[in-house]
Parts: sequence; C-alpha cells; structure tokens
Amino acid sequence: MTEFELISRLIPWLHTNPTVVAGAGDDCAILDLGMLDGLLLLKTDAIVEGVHFTREAGPDKIGHKALARCLSDVAAMAGTPSHALVTIGLPKDFDPAFVEAIYVGLNRLAKRYDVAVAGGETTLNPERIFISVSVLGKVARGKYVLRSGAKPCDAIFVTGELGGSLSGKHLEFEPRVAEGRWLAEHFAIHSMIDVSDGLAGDLRHLLGTRELGAELLASAIPISRAARNKSKGIRIDAGDGVLSAHAAGSKPALLAALTDGEDFELLFTVASQDAVTLLDAWRRHFPELRLSCIGKILSEPGVFLKDKEGVRSLVAHGYVHFA
Repeated sequence: MTEFELISRLIPWLHTNPTVVAGAGDDCAILDLGMLDGLLLLKTDAIVEGVHFTREAGPDKIGHKALARCLSDVAAMAGTPSHALVTIGLPKDFDPAFVEAIYVGLNRLAKRYDVAVAGGETTLNPERIFISVSVLGKVARGKYVLRSGAKPCDAIFVTGELGGSLSGKHLEFEPRVAEGRWLAEHFAIHSMIDVSDGLAGDLRHLLGTRELGAELLASAIPISRAARNKSKGIRIDAGDGVLSAHAAGSKPALLAALTDGEDFELLFTVASQDAVTLLDAWRRHFPELRLSCIGKILSEPGVFLKDKEGVRSLVAHGYVHFA
C-alpha cells in the first residue's frame, strides 16, 4: 500500500466538524473559527533521519528544512505563517550541541518569516532523529487556493527550477510564501501545490480523481543546473513511453526535473487568457525568480509530454512513501 492509498483509506474515518473548510488531502487544513479578518491554516509535517536527511548534513540545515517544509505548504495555500510547535525525537546518546544547532537553523528561518516558535515536545526515539513541526497561519477569506480547482484549458505554471535537489537545495530552499500570497492577491489562481514529491507526481495531485488531464511541453520545463550537470551524457529512451536512464544511478535531466522532488517550488494553474499578463507582472515583482508556463490542463484524463518527437503518455511518477 502506498502513502496515498493509505491516506485515502484513513480519510473517511476522520471525525470533523463545521469549522473545517478544507481538511485532509490538501497542503493545509483550513479552519473557520469566526474571525472577521480571515481563516486559520493548520499544517503539520515531519522529517526523519535516513529518509529526509542524514547526520552528515549540517544540523542548522536540518532545522531549516524541518520548518521550511511547513512554510512551503502554507505558501501553496496563499497564506501567511504565524506560529509553530516543534516536536523532536532523539536517541539516548544524542549530542546536545548538535540538537542546539538544529534549533539555530530552525529559529533563523522563523525570524525571517516572523513565525513564533511557541513550544513543542521532546521525546525518546531509539536509533534516529525525527522532527515534527506544526504551523498555524492565516489566509484572507476568499483568497485561499486549493489543489482541486484546475479547469480545462488552464495554463500550468511552475516557479524556479526543478531536479537535482539532493545536491543541496532540499536542505536550503526558500519557501515561496510572498510569491504564493501575491499570486492570490492579483490573479484568480485556480489550483496550487508545492512541488515536494516531483512535478510528475504533484501535477497528478492537482488533477485528482476528476476527469482532467495535462499536457506538458518538454522544452518549457525549467531544469536546474544541478540536474543537468549530474546527467551529462545520459540519453532518454522514449520507445515505450517511459522516460528511463541509461547509466546506473543516474537520470536524464528531464526525468530528474519531473521526478526528483523536494524542489519546494509552486505549481499552479490559471485561466489561459491570464497567462501573459501574469508572466509580465511576475517579472516586474520577482525579477530574480524564474516563472515558467509548462503546459495546459486537458478535458480528458491522462498526463502527456510533448517534445520534438510528438506527444506521448508520461508514465513516470514522483516520490511515493511505502512504494
């Protein structure tokens, strides 16, 4: 059973109440507690040693990543983070200086986004470190963005560059909080998600179970320098419709951009008639951050990749826990 199959199995059992505007299945929960100035966002995420980081990573970078993952999810809802709780599980032989350095990195990021670290929990966890962070945020009424609003003929956009995150970006990325909020304030964004599991996987989350599909333009996908450098000399075999690598332990750059994950960029859709205006406005407001229009939403199911050889089904997926 994969992560998403397990989630689908558990969601029907979760108790809820009328304050929950959006619950399990999106980047954050949205709560209406009667505040006149907005809705609350609630998010929790965890990183585990050996899965999301190793001891060889700088401890301050581990702390940065632990909080930044939650902030990235708040960004995908077009919200503003405000408070955090931090739970850390440690083996008996933990190094206090290493743990303090984790909190240095976490607190540095919290200061930058004015997120109050309001408490948390410490607990014993044999053999490895884990860190679970819960974040509270706010979003203006009528301005939150869900994963589920994509419409046929929407243009698909992604910020930044994709692939090769294990070269360092996954520990150092900057959550796109200001960018997500700006998008919702100035445009009718139909759907949005942060790219954590890979473009090929997270795009499918935007499509959900509805009868929608997507066509990606291979030449428009923004491939990072790290992905290009790592994949020099590797070719793509598209004969069976599956992107595949021809060197042990390596991927073609395009496949890396589609599947590596942990990019933490914003993937969103908007009406096609707004695409040019959005691009022009973005370049004025965020001149140092790339924004790419990479495809369109289709009215029939399936994910397809268009390149100079034609249009073919994209079988590749992103990262899935338990798979």
